[in-house]
Amino acid sequence: MNILVTGAAGFIGMHTARALLDAGHRVVGIDNLNDYYPVALKEARLATLRERPDFVWRQLDIADRDSIAALFAAEPFDAVVHLAAQAGVRHSLRDPHAYVSANLLGFTNILEGCRHARTPHLVFASTSSVYGQNAKVPFHEADPTDHPVSFYAATKKANEAMAHSYAHLYGLPVTGLRFFTVYGPWGRPDMAPWLFTEAILAGRPIKVFNHGQLQRDFTYIDDIVDGIVRLLPLAPTAGGDGSRPDESWAPYRLCNIGNHDPIPLLRFIETLEAAIGREAIKEFLPMQPGDVPATFADTDKLAGLTGFSPRTPLREGLDRFVAWYRRYHVDILPGLKSGDSYGAQARH
Repeated sequence: MNILVTGAAGFIGMHTARALLDAGHRVVGIDNLNDYYPVALKEARLATLRERPDFVWRQLDIADRDSIAALFAAEPFDAVVHLAAQAGVRHSLRDPHAYVSANLLGFTNILEGCRHARTPHLVFASTSSVYGQNAKVPFHEADPTDHPVSFYAATKKANEAMAHSYAHLYGLPVTGLRFFTVYGPWGRPDMAPWLFTEAILAGRPIKVFNHGQLQRDFTYIDDIVDGIVRLLPLAPTAGGDGSRPDESWAPYRLCNIGNHDPIPLLRFIETLEAAIGREAIKEFLPMQPGDVPATFADTDKLAGLTGFSPRTPLREGLDRFVAWYRRYHVDILPGLKSGDSYGAQARH
């Protein structure tokens, strides 16, 4: 298949593109390489893809309407995996306009591209953040999501509603994936595994919010990608009765991808300390605005559709992340700074 992956230089995007290439597909990857976090990391991720003969790279901003329209007009895509977005709950408190540009305007451009090209299946990234402070656990796709507690979550809730309207109006098959706290090699520097590892290795305190009384359904990156790849050929069809928010008369579905195993934050820190071989200095702080006390994915729907549920144990995933983190800072990043070729460094 010929597949478009947006956000291909991002954490999930790079891993997804690589898995699709491994499966024999042609992948067109786009990304705007913005500086929300160091561009060197995005370039290093891209280096793992540029060597592949079936990977086509385009530096594009999804908020650029004309460029996205031209991309869809240039060649037909058998599927679109839309992962480009402005991410981060806390950053949305500081720069909400970035979320409007990428998550609302950008997503509209992708929807329009898919509509006019009659794309057979659009798969897009939503988030567990849409559940807000849902007290019912585990979180099921049919649970109410009408009270987001961050602007980031609000834009992703809007994406789900926008996608449904296109599925209804134009018959566009759409699957929205609610990801739960993704971590692993090549992860984002603004997330807890990277922030904590960096601080522990440097002997600095880590910030433990809500005094450690948090739980997260940490999901390893390979499991997230496995779910995406398995769902990609399973385009939803019309014909439901619309009686549940996650199912519709239109060709539209929502699906959780999480580990179905909420981990207390202090246990996560203990596991990370064991993986690093060093104890953390902890600074206990109140709850952050926009945060939620717990996330917990009901994955029955994913299992029913694909026969798969995420299953990587936390210790195994963190061991892999810490090993990669050390390699990246010792082998890959210095080579990028000195001007060595991306490919030669990223192969480590």
